[in-house]
Amino acid sequence: MTAPLALTIGDPAGVGPELAAAAWALSDAEALPPFFVVGSARVVEEAARRRGITVPVCTVKAPDEVADCFAGALPVLDLADLAYAPGEPDDGGASLALNALAAATGLVRSGAASSLVTGPIAKSRLARIGFDHPGQTEFVAQACGISPENAVMMLAGPSLKVVPITVHVSLRSVPDLLTAELIRNRSAITAAALARDFGIARPRLAVAGLNPHAGEDGRMGTEDAEIVAPAVAALREAGIEAVGPLPPDTMFHAQAREGYDVAICMYHDQALIPMKALDFDAGVNVTLGLPIIRTSPDHGTAFGIAGTGTARVGPTIAALRMAGECAARRASA
Repeated sequence: MTAPLALTIGDPAGVGPELAAAAWALSDAEALPPFFVVGSARVVEEAARRRGITVPVCTVKAPDEVADCFAGALPVLDLADLAYAPGEPDDGGASLALNALAAATGLVRSGAASSLVTGPIAKSRLARIGFDHPGQTEFVAQACGISPENAVMMLAGPSLKVVPITVHVSLRSVPDLLTAELIRNRSAITAAALARDFGIARPRLAVAGLNPHAGEDGRMGTEDAEIVAPAVAALREAGIEAVGPLPPDTMFHAQAREGYDVAICMYHDQALIPMKALDFDAGVNVTLGLPIIRTSPDHGTAFGIAGTGTARVGPTIAALRMAGECAARRASA
């Protein structure tokens, strides 16, 4: 039997705890694989009560206890007895979020859990307690012995998969950061992950140009001819099916999407705007290039609506389902 998924609580003052509870309440209807929350049983119980749903909680000491109670209760690996204070982040909650991330990562690396699904954190709160990583992705990559350069962010939904080559950087700095090697390496990692974890035997990559009209023969910038095109050529030489650079404004309509499995984009918004326009409630953040499976709902802590019962559970369900599917493929390989 496949080991259960580990779902971190995220910042306990955000929407993570209530969405974990809401996902378990719908686990039968959504056919979700067994999972457990790493965090605080008290917070999860109170978050469920505030949301108006009945979610029994069972505390577990190890993932191998999850199977015995998942059908009747939400298993929680209890790390701290905190009071639930939605919308009021503090250092204690940040410490719990970090400890949960570290513990869950360790359990997945050991094989005790099959996949890591991370709840949303507040990076600014974590920085206050000494967290010196840009985000959870970099923390998990380092824990797995992987360079952050080789941990690739993919946003995946029913309609579209996208990979931004540069991520959380200013638009002004993108042309200076782009290199043919960076595009080639991250695209190759993407192709390998799509084959291994998503069952796409020969992934088709559509590589976006940086500039309008993909530069239009240099009239709108030379980066596409000098950087993007050589990267695409190198991918083809390596046996990866890739086309580009393509004009970004014609890549994302329905007919165009039928021609590829993933869009490789040059910067954050070039990737995430079409993704969120098409799959806002079902988008999943997947980290490629790791020895473990890691997914995350594609949203933040939403402190402003935490505890109101209005946070949508769709992204959490999608992240759990995708992690389970990827784990099953690895287990059967």
